[in-house]
Amino acid sequence: MHNDREVIEQRLDRVLNQRLRPAVHARAVPLEVEIWNVPGEPVPVAEGLAAEFGPARVGDHWGPAWSTSWFKVSGTVPAEWAGLPVEAVLDLGFGTTEPGFSTEGLVYRPDGTPVKALNPRNTWLPVSASAEGGEEFVRFIEAAANPVVMHSGPGQLSFGPTPVGGRAAWLGEEHGATPAGEPLYRLRRMDLAVFDATVFELVQDLDVLGQLMRELPTDTPRRWQLLKAVEQALDAIDLQDISGSAAAAREALAPALAAPAVASAHRISAVGHAHIDTAWLWPLRETVRKVARTVSSVTQLMDDHPEFKFVMSQAQQLAWLKEHRPEVYARAQEKARTGQFLPTGSLWVEPDTNITGGEALARQFVHGKRFYLDEFGVETEEMWLPDTFGYNAALPQLMKLAGVKWFLTQKISWNTTNKFPHHTFRWEGIDGTRIFSHFPPVDTYNSDLSGAEVAHSVRNFQDKGATNRSMIPFGYGDGGGGPTREMVARANRLGDLEGSARIAIEKPADFFTQAEADYPDAPVWVGELYLEFHRGTLTSQLAGKQGNRRSEHLLREAELWAATAAARGGFDYPYERLDRIWKTVLLHQFHDILPGTSIAWVHREAEETYAGLARELGEVIADAQRALAGPATGDGQVVFNAAPHARGGVPALGGTVRAATAAAAVTPVADGTDLILDNGLVRVVIDARGLITSAYDLTAGREALAPGTTANLLQLHQDFPNEWDAWDIDAFYRNSVRDLTEAEEVTATADGVRVIRGFGASRISQTLTLREGARRLDIDNVVDWHEKEKLLKVAFPLDVRAAHSTAEIPYGHIERPTHTNTSWDAAKFEICAHRFLHVGERGWGAALVNDSTYGHDVTRDVRADGGTTTTVRLSLLRAPLFPDPDTDQGRHRLRYGFVIGAEVADAVREGYHLNLPERAVPGSAEVAPLVALDSEAVVVEAVKLADDRSGDIVVRLYESHGARATATLTPGFALAGARVTDLLERELPDETAADFRPGPEASVRLTLRPFQILTLRLTPGTPS
Repeated sequence: MHNDREVIEQRLDRVLNQRLRPAVHARAVPLEVEIWNVPGEPVPVAEGLAAEFGPARVGDHWGPAWSTSWFKVSGTVPAEWAGLPVEAVLDLGFGTTEPGFSTEGLVYRPDGTPVKALNPRNTWLPVSASAEGGEEFVRFIEAAANPVVMHSGPGQLSFGPTPVGGRAAWLGEEHGATPAGEPLYRLRRMDLAVFDATVFELVQDLDVLGQLMRELPTDTPRRWQLLKAVEQALDAIDLQDISGSAAAAREALAPALAAPAVASAHRISAVGHAHIDTAWLWPLRETVRKVARTVSSVTQLMDDHPEFKFVMSQAQQLAWLKEHRPEVYARAQEKARTGQFLPTGSLWVEPDTNITGGEALARQFVHGKRFYLDEFGVETEEMWLPDTFGYNAALPQLMKLAGVKWFLTQKISWNTTNKFPHHTFRWEGIDGTRIFSHFPPVDTYNSDLSGAEVAHSVRNFQDKGATNRSMIPFGYGDGGGGPTREMVARANRLGDLEGSARIAIEKPADFFTQAEADYPDAPVWVGELYLEFHRGTLTSQLAGKQGNRRSEHLLREAELWAATAAARGGFDYPYERLDRIWKTVLLHQFHDILPGTSIAWVHREAEETYAGLARELGEVIADAQRALAGPATGDGQVVFNAAPHARGGVPALGGTVRAATAAAAVTPVADGTDLILDNGLVRVVIDARGLITSAYDLTAGREALAPGTTANLLQLHQDFPNEWDAWDIDAFYRNSVRDLTEAEEVTATADGVRVIRGFGASRISQTLTLREGARRLDIDNVVDWHEKEKLLKVAFPLDVRAAHSTAEIPYGHIERPTHTNTSWDAAKFEICAHRFLHVGERGWGAALVNDSTYGHDVTRDVRADGGTTTTVRLSLLRAPLFPDPDTDQGRHRLRYGFVIGAEVADAVREGYHLNLPERAVPGSAEVAPLVALDSEAVVVEAVKLADDRSGDIVVRLYESHGARATATLTPGFALAGARVTDLLERELPDETAADFRPGPEASVRLTLRPFQILTLRLTPGTPS
């Protein structure tokens, strides 16, 4: 017998794709079609159903970009189909585009109840399991003409500028205008059809066995046995009578499908899932509809397949359903009661975890978990975050404090330099907390359970031998869609099949419980999970990042002053208002909004939202401070300090009557062509080019800058990564640099030194200010930015031999090597820092603090004189063209500060001070802090009233220096009791970090390990 393997495999492909799949719906009759084009934004379902429809037919073009059209399809079941299963096949013009990235539709009955969604991989619609001849069929389709923003070709994606990413692309300048542009889609098929269940099952049999066969080595008997079974099945098929011969073909395959897996077969938990980006290549309003489509489809699939389970991982999306589509939400709750629909993930959205601040991450858990508890009665125990761009090292502790046991992600498999050494492990955070974690070895969170993906999971699994269990999240995603009946059919056939891993559709909790029991000595990974990819997300879309940073700090102030005013009496704490604002901020921390990787529509809308939140939070702060400041007397004013450290005579978290709101700026002194700022602590020399040539620590008698260098040096790089423009900064950007040394103006002013530079099509004005008593030189920048595919950095070359840099992250800081000894070190050529980045030697160092910058890099070089130059740079602006061709264009204001002679403790303090400026309010009352601490190492991150409206005061604090700390918390009110709680303000009875000392002068004694986060619930008593 000759080897004809390739011939049989080619035969299988052609018969399966050209004959068998079409034969599932071979008997068909056309439906009548009518259309109504919505003149503006999407309309409520009732309005779409009641619209005046006009004639349409298959072949018609429809849908300018981002528009909505409603289709009415109707017909009659032929009499000869009586008793047969009937479906509709509805193709809106999908072509071969992946689900969620082009047109989509949701089908409704005439009474407005949803049936299921339509997308390129899901065009069928249930009509009747046993039709009646003459039965009338009427359905409505809400069809979204979402454009294909990111085109894909064979094995590649294109990242060209898109003209359809902005709202104005279809609505023009005024909201509500008629959609513009050429129609994008063409109706392909609108039919009633008989569903041939036997042919469908034969397709699934051949699909699974054919894919499995191709993954087996050619020298194994099982591959050849499958080949023979496939050949026999193909021989049994009469291509002129597929329906009549399908059963015989299935019989030929039955023995091959009945062969059980070997005892050692890898075990895979298949978890139904649809990763729905809360915004990305579509606006937020479209995500609301994507969620409705996906949930409608998966709940319909649950009706047909009781074994099918599906996880939903973002509370915000379910909240949208509850608000906008209560009938779809009711179906989700119904299926949650049967154990099929599984609220998962513990977070409000799947956020970016590099840029999001610590308290905001805590609130992601608070609002996510509380929604699931309130709406579904479920205490979620996993953090489900498959797709974000790196994971900060504070997350394990935050997870534990939220009651989370397990962590799942997938994105680290995108590393471009180093392969992560484990798929199952324990992740240890900066405080020592460990969380059991899993990276699915399938290397995708959008699996379709193909033979190739299942086989890859087995081959790729890094922890073979020690454990034998992994997970696959399956279902079409990013743009939603979810699992299909074909995927469920694959899972069922692969439950116990020779040559394959064993697959079981399971809950995430089932997987994690079994995996943790199987692997009690799982290896430990310590510190951040740095993604060696998508480093540009730390910088793209500065306005959005500024809006987030500003909102986080304004929320801190609003809660602090409102709680203080409420505790002092006569002020209503704005619970509902703050709750709504927090949820809006958390929404915009989604991992394609805050990182700056969405279309223009998303980012311009976010900027508008942040501006509105700033105004609203400003009102809350002003109202509370007016209530606290008391009556004004003459020019008296109360200066409020929301920072966790005292300054200028104003206590931390309190206010005092004071004439001035800030220390005076040092007046520049001319020395030839140089201008000098000297306050007795530091002396800064600025030359005629506006560059810093000396930054001298007068106390230590030490120059901060490396010999022959200049600081505050703006540098412009070409920035054209190989792919993923807004996401990536590739290392080769450093090969091309232009130092911006020419100045149009260098002038002494009352605030310091003003420097103006023009470059390319852009312009920057800098004001360098040194205040009396300060070691921080402030640089205030106004940039009119009009570059394309450029990266703007600012460099500070320091005369410091620093083995590592120290960067603030949520609730602490981490150290990263400045050298590139290993590939892991070298890959961190762009790093994240929040409010500060510090470098130093023992006993002396310097820091850069900022108000809106996250991307940094640190390099080092040994000079000819034997000294080491450590250069710290901030990434200020980018200008990628995809997916938003106008990224960062326009005017920006940002600030950073150079702290000369700083330890890490100084950097912590100065970072807070820069981001939380004092506020002056007319008044005459001293405002004692609601809580006071006697240790600068212990930082108060939040002061608020308890969410249950009990009147308790909640204080969240942490150890900030990375060392064991003790402190005494003294309340500014009568204290009846103090309890340690989790993030959701529920008591942790075994926690011993806080010792409540009652009495007339009650206090709480704290003992904290390095970077420990502590939430205290303080119950006010009756004043004596």
